[in-house]
Amino acid sequence: MKTVRWVSLLICCSLLVAFAQKKYVKTYFDTGEIQSEGWMMNKTKLEYWTYYYKNGSPKATGHYTRGKKHGYWRYYGENGKVTLEGHYVHGKKNKWWVYYDQNGKLKNKCQLVDGIKSGYCLVYQKQKLKSAIKYKKGKKVKEWYDFSSFARENSLSDLK
Repeated sequence: MKTVRWVSLLICCSLLVAFAQKKYVKTYFDTGEIQSEGWMMNKTKLEYWTYYYKNGSPKATGHYTRGKKHGYWRYYGENGKVTLEGHYVHGKKNKWWVYYDQNGKLKNKCQLVDGIKSGYCLVYQKQKLKSAIKYKKGKKVKEWYDFSSFARENSLSDLK
C-alpha cells in the first residue's frame, strides 16, 4: 500500500514538473520581424523580456515576476534613444522615473507610488534644472523655480 502511494506521488510530481517547464519564447510581427522575446512558464511571463519595433531596434526591456512588470525597465524610441526608464513594483510604476525627449535629452525625473506622482518632479530644460514640483497622491502641492528656495523648504534626503 505504501509503495502505491509513493508511486502515485512520484507520478504527480513528475507531471507537475513536466507541465511547469520554463520556456524561452519569441513572438513575431505578421511581416516576420521579431516582436518580443523572453521567458514563460504556464503561459505567464517571467524574468527578462525584450520588445522590438518592426525595424528591429529595442522598444522596451525589463523583468517580469508572476506575469507583472517588476524591477527596472527601460523604453526606447524607434531611433534607439532611451525615452523612459524606472522601476515597477508588481506591475505599477514606483520610485524614480526618468523621462527623455526624442533626442535622448533629459526632460524630467518624477517620484511615483503605484503609478501616481507622489513626491517630487524635477523639470529640465536644455539639460538644466528649470523647476521642482511637489505632488501628493497625484495632486500638485507646490512648484519652485530656484534651487535655493527649494532647498530651504525641503529635506534633500527626500530626493533619494
